[in-house]
Amino acid sequence: MSDSLATMVKDLQAWIGRSRLLHDELSAQAVRRLVATLGCEPACLDHGAAVPTHWLSILFDDAAPANMLGRDGHLKLGEFLPPVPLPRRMLAGRKLTFERPLCIAKPLSRVSTITKIEHKSGRSGELIFVSVEHIISDAEGTIAIELHDTAYREEASAKPAPRIQPTKDERIAAWQVPFTPDTTLLFRYSALTFNSHRIHYDADYVRDVEGYPGLVVNGGLTTIMLLEAARRHTGRELKTYGLRMRKPLFVNSPATLCGGPLTGNQMTLWAVDEAGDVLIDIEAEYVA
Repeated sequence: MSDSLATMVKDLQAWIGRSRLLHDELSAQAVRRLVATLGCEPACLDHGAAVPTHWLSILFDDAAPANMLGRDGHLKLGEFLPPVPLPRRMLAGRKLTFERPLCIAKPLSRVSTITKIEHKSGRSGELIFVSVEHIISDAEGTIAIELHDTAYREEASAKPAPRIQPTKDERIAAWQVPFTPDTTLLFRYSALTFNSHRIHYDADYVRDVEGYPGLVVNGGLTTIMLLEAARRHTGRELKTYGLRMRKPLFVNSPATLCGGPLTGNQMTLWAVDEAGDVLIDIEAEYVA
């Protein structure tokens, strides 16, 4: 790590503890559109009706005027998130614990607090991880607690990236579901979440600036499709889950959603690409 980057990372520690409050609610309209996007069974749209709590992932977007967005389409760093000096960002992982049901049309609040900022050096270059804790509540108390990790990476190099040995999956799946996300699905999910990150819709940007071969599928989309596949197989609601992103998935690339056997209340979920490389790992616990 260069001395200048080391100094910047040290200075960023002052952002730890910074908090932000947002308000939102899960509308019947949003539920109807999410159901259509996921292709799952219709949900009751009555005010106060409970829905799967992990659907809260479409809430609390960073809606901001265009002049507050950065080059990548996200809210500029230095507003709430620290001004990390590395330009490319990706979801690294998250862990959610669900305390109570999520209900339609109930006012919600989310308090977000920056808890950790770390530097790491990897085979792909310098990385800075920013960890944020989100506490989601309604008038009756806490609904969910999320620990969210974002990875920031260096500018894409014109040189070929070093070959990173992929994580091959050797687990035996109890069930499998094919998943080939297209641009329509990606657009619908990005619209639901008001996600304007250009890696999800701007092919020229994603190729020429970020250095990817195609549009990147939102990690949240792969996650919710995997959790929905598991819900159909278990018929049970989530209590907690933790995930790690292993490798990007690109639009129109065939993948498979997989689940291991339900052992007690625990189930391992994962997704693999056409080559059998692991894209995402989830450890899930279900309500007894």
